[in-house]
Amino acid sequence: MQIETTGILINIRAFSERDCVAHIFTRDNGVLVGMLRGGAVAKKNRPLIGQMGNVSWTARLDSQLGVFHFESEKNLSAPILLNTDALKCMNAAFALIYTLIPERESYETLYDSTVKLLQDMVGSQNPYDVYLEWEISFLRDLGYALDLSKCSGCQKTENLCYLSPKTGRAVCADCGAPYVDKLYKLPLSLNVTRRFISGICDIQGVDMPNIRKIF
Repeated sequence: MQIETTGILINIRAFSERDCVAHIFTRDNGVLVGMLRGGAVAKKNRPLIGQMGNVSWTARLDSQLGVFHFESEKNLSAPILLNTDALKCMNAAFALIYTLIPERESYETLYDSTVKLLQDMVGSQNPYDVYLEWEISFLRDLGYALDLSKCSGCQKTENLCYLSPKTGRAVCADCGAPYVDKLYKLPLSLNVTRRFISGICDIQGVDMPNIRKIF
């Protein structure tokens, strides 16, 4: 079995003295996992987190750990390496994809929004605002679309003060008054989206990445 595509290197770890296991996020094949032969000792074209390029993934059987041939075309992380906040956001996004997105399932919209995240954070005064938009898109792709357009109880579009943790829909002040201690407060923030992601991690039986816990 062979897959030819384009993707972003989102995770890499040593497997032996010479080789690495890598996770590459692709637009049409989702997350691919495979071996990068010689990745741990490469001096030229060393694989780095945030690199984007052409990917060839090969395995004898569909269930096997494949082998990558990865040709980096550009490093999307290079322009933000000196921005500590932007780097935290990039690492959090990659860690969430690595943790919660199943292998070899297409997430085209999420892929596009991830590329946009890295591009928009370059020179941004507040990378966390850019990242919040990405995380909202991430939740939507996981099936948790947040609806802030109207109250889920009375359909009003004004005085929306809360967000239901069960439905992800807005709740106005009047409808939410009896349940204030059970609702999330608006406006939408990274604290709110983190709580949704924490719940998803609990459902899937995985730990939330530590990088996402710090902001």
